[in-house]
Amino acid sequence: MKGSPGHLAVNGATPRDRMVPALATALAGELERRADEERSLMRQAGADPAPQRRRAIVECRRGNAAALRTIVDHHGWPAADLVGPPASTAALMILLHAADLDFQLLCRDLIAQAAADGRCPALHHAYIADHCAVEQGQPQFYGTRVNPVTFRPYPVRRPGTLDERRRDVGLGPLDEQMRTLRAGE
Repeated sequence: MKGSPGHLAVNGATPRDRMVPALATALAGELERRADEERSLMRQAGADPAPQRRRAIVECRRGNAAALRTIVDHHGWPAADLVGPPASTAALMILLHAADLDFQLLCRDLIAQAAADGRCPALHHAYIADHCAVEQGQPQFYGTRVNPVTFRPYPVRRPGTLDERRRDVGLGPLDEQMRTLRAGE
């Protein structure tokens, strides 16, 4: 029976159950390497914003998204229980910079399940849920996305209970986040 990517049960075992530690380690290394490469390109572009640097970032993100899609298709979401917390966070960063909203929506649902199962931080779900909501023109849930032009959060669903939702996933109050962002201007 077919389920979500990476979660096909064979004799009651999922691909995650059958993964050898060496493969999990290799996946973790690849995710972290790819996220580090993008961060390096971003720093270079910040210092020298030449058009070829921007193109290099676009190409890097395209390759990173393709690699992440392959991982998700074969193994499901690379949650912390599979690849470790740093690599799972690297996967989230790659996902947030992917250009394919349908892929992001699929992964949002996989991340929601992984967070509910305790296999990755709820914070990961908060970031991708807000990202997808904003990209779909809907209010965000946790206030993690800030408009780079206005330097204000994109619209938030039920603002009266926002800080409670943020607290539930390990975020501080929105006012504190905004003060921190403004201090870094």
